[in-house]
Amino acid sequence: MSGGAIAIDQRGASRRRRFLVDNLWAYAFLVPAFLFLLVFKILPAIYALYISLYRCAVFCPFTAQDFRGITNYTDILFGPRAETFWRSLSTTFTYAAITIPFEIGFALVIAYVLFQRIHGRSAYRTIYYLPYVTSTVAAATVFNWVFHPNYGPMNAVLERAGIGALTWFDEPNGVFAMIADRFGATLPDWAAGPSLALASVAIFSIWHFLGFQIVIFLAGLGNIPAEYYEAARLDGASQRQLFTRITLPLLSPQIFFVFTIASIGVLRAFNEIFVLTNGGPLDTTRTVSMLVFRTFFQQGQIGLGSAMGVLLTVIILMFTLVQFRVLERRVHYG
Repeated sequence: MSGGAIAIDQRGASRRRRFLVDNLWAYAFLVPAFLFLLVFKILPAIYALYISLYRCAVFCPFTAQDFRGITNYTDILFGPRAETFWRSLSTTFTYAAITIPFEIGFALVIAYVLFQRIHGRSAYRTIYYLPYVTSTVAAATVFNWVFHPNYGPMNAVLERAGIGALTWFDEPNGVFAMIADRFGATLPDWAAGPSLALASVAIFSIWHFLGFQIVIFLAGLGNIPAEYYEAARLDGASQRQLFTRITLPLLSPQIFFVFTIASIGVLRAFNEIFVLTNGGPLDTTRTVSMLVFRTFFQQGQIGLGSAMGVLLTVIILMFTLVQFRVLERRVHYG
């Protein structure tokens, strides 16, 4: 073998060693994150799936006599727990239907305004983002005081406006039924709408998570080339046409991302509901997450509670897959 070939072979071996060392360092930095996911996410999920197959109440001996297989799931979906579960699932999707469109709509409009050259826009961006970085429990506690039926500032404003005080988080009646009652009309139960308590929780969620979505939309707006707007203005496009023909199509990746993240977050929401209503009044805000908490921790039915948690995970996964299947084809990348 000639000297040149030996030198080339040595350089190749050196590059392979350097590549191997770089990969080892990369994996070494990933180990803490992987261990965190393994200990706090993956293993608990596997264990929850395991105990969901047993009859567990407070303690789980995991004997052959306690093994139920899919009986916990059939009891939840079709058996004695079915009515409670399906009602909670309906409440969950109603809560999502109220929250997600308003979150995305408000965030998109506010981000578009804050992207313009207005005085003090940095301060406005900070103000809108502050609720998101505040603890959910702390923010919900303050929100509970703002909407308190006796001394809350919101009711003071409504009384001055001549509308009258509302019980907000303690009101089980439907919003549409309450509006119709103001005008002396009566609506059937199916048209009563979500309870005022559920709508009030949705108002909190919209306010609290708005800042995150505004930041995402601001980042997307910053990636749209200014030349597109300049060319459209030269062709005589109006401000509305600029927004509908340029901004919205080119923001579709961010809209799709925000819609997916918001859907997952709303379907598994717990903290705000627990603090504001604890699932009441009359279970009108009892989502599946609240039902899992009550079944698992308060009633001690660990097997059933785990099965409900697994079902909620499967529902969220299926809902997300449908979103990707239906909506991703409408996304324009560049």
